[in-house]
Amino acid sequence: MAGSKKKKFYVVWAGGTPGVYTTWAECQKHVQGVKGAKYKSFDSLKEAEVAFKGNPAEYIVKKKAGEKPKKIYDPSVGLPIMNNSLAVDAACSGARGPMEYRGVWLETGQQLFIQGPYEDGTNNIGEFLGIVHALAYLKQHKYDQTIVYTDSRTAMKWVRDKKIKTTLDKNEKNAQLFVMIDRAIKWLETNTYMNPIRKWETKHWGEIPADFGRK
Repeated sequence: MAGSKKKKFYVVWAGGTPGVYTTWAECQKHVQGVKGAKYKSFDSLKEAEVAFKGNPAEYIVKKKAGEKPKKIYDPSVGLPIMNNSLAVDAACSGARGPMEYRGVWLETGQQLFIQGPYEDGTNNIGEFLGIVHALAYLKQHKYDQTIVYTDSRTAMKWVRDKKIKTTLDKNEKNAQLFVMIDRAIKWLETNTYMNPIRKWETKHWGEIPADFGRK
């Protein structure tokens, strides 16, 4: 299931080639399968550059088995509504590449649907398709009040506008994906829905439950 997700910067202290990288795809090349690799994501380039010059032990905190990331509770934000709610999220290998998306019931954690992977896509497209897939399912089953959570503001805007704005070029690899996009846009143009679409506040609530856990 962000703009889309906030841009991250990746520090590799130990791995193929240590350095600061601007995408997960670049970082992944230097840490995947590398024994003893040390790396971490940061919210700004400045933070990443400072961290790269420092001791990785100061930044990498090992979690105990079963320990969940700490959440920052803010009364002004509140808590997510867990019952009668659905979360959607997408995962993509790099800025563009194999992409998949899924929907999960918040209260039970049960996966409702999963689609993909599609060979050549983007995260934003997956987030958009995930929301429309959820809306179509909920309308079909008459779940008019069920909330749909997403962590992508871009996908929310695309749904509101009933159109997408992507730099992804159409080719033989992603032809099926573009058919799905056209179908989703057509559904939005010809259907109404009552379901609220809400932003999942990752900073306060942790990763969205539909997350694929590959960060």
